Amino acid sequence: MTSEPRQFLLYHTAGCHLCEMAEELIRPLAAREGWRVEQVDIAGDEALEERYGVRIPVIRDASSGTEIGWPFDAEAVLAAFSR
Repeated sequence: MTSEPRQFLLYHTAGCHLCEMAEELIRPLAAREGWRVEQVDIAGDEALEERYGVRIPVIRDASSGTEIGWPFDAEAVLAAFSR
């Protein structure tokens, strides 16, 4: 029986250079760990803009709700989301 890959959300917005850096960091990490990462643009969503507007980029574990906000590196991401 194969388990579903872990699902993560990357909160970002267009034109955010830090968000682009986070995407470049998380893409190979997710491939190596077998994670699925969905990008969520906060622009136009009032609730998401209020919650994440000054914190993006933010990576959220869809299952546990654990989040890590910028600045982070691969080691910090792995530490935050290790089971």
